[in-house]
Amino acid sequence: MTPMAAAAAAAAVSGAKKTILITGVSRGLGRALALELALRGHCIIGCGRSQDLINSLQQQLHNSPSSCDNSSHLLLNVDVRSNSSVEELAKLVAEKKRIPDIIVNNAGTINKNNNIWEVPAEEFDTVIDTNVKGVANMLRHFIPLMNEKKHGIIVNLSSGWGRSAAAQVSPYCASKWAIEGLSRAVAKELSSGVAIVALSPGVIHTEMLESCFGSSANVYQKPDQWAPRAANMILNLTAADNGASLTV
Repeated sequence: MTPMAAAAAAAAVSGAKKTILITGVSRGLGRALALELALRGHCIIGCGRSQDLINSLQQQLHNSPSSCDNSSHLLLNVDVRSNSSVEELAKLVAEKKRIPDIIVNNAGTINKNNNIWEVPAEEFDTVIDTNVKGVANMLRHFIPLMNEKKHGIIVNLSSGWGRSAAAQVSPYCASKWAIEGLSRAVAKELSSGVAIVALSPGVIHTEMLESCFGSSANVYQKPDQWAPRAANMILNLTAADNGASLTV
């Protein structure tokens, strides 16, 4: 099967073309997921903090076979840690009538391996600001848009360490436990037709995994191997999944 035929077949399986917003889209899981979903014909709104990486992803999306008009992909330099930056993103997509069908809150970071008393305050703040406050900023500005339409799925990427714990990554564990609790609580606040889930991606070989596992990260699957299964799962989420804690 040719790549174009494979893309068409995948799009048929995943249903109607959707608009999917992914944060932290410039690298790792976010980038792999964006490419996979675009290949299936869905339109990507992506944000990240590296303009060079955003530009290179834009070129990849442009060269990728897709039933979504390539000019419909929208990649922007947005820092989810900034409430005003996320607010501007939400205003832009509303003005363009591009309210997402699915949001994947993927942007995240991890502390360098260290006991909690050796983690600098600034590093702890960066983990919480990105992994928790960044998600809260997205929810603050996008849930009203989805509630008004009574339609939409929000996927907050969690972690196995949001349901268990490990030494020397306590700031990261704390942030992902927060995502689990935040997701369950917000699930009780949404309009009918809107759902939010916490989704653990599993153990994937990313830069973040290398940070805590070192060379042992090499034994785990890479983002492009993970993305097809993750895309299948995300595309098949419904309002009935509201409040669930799931794992790819």
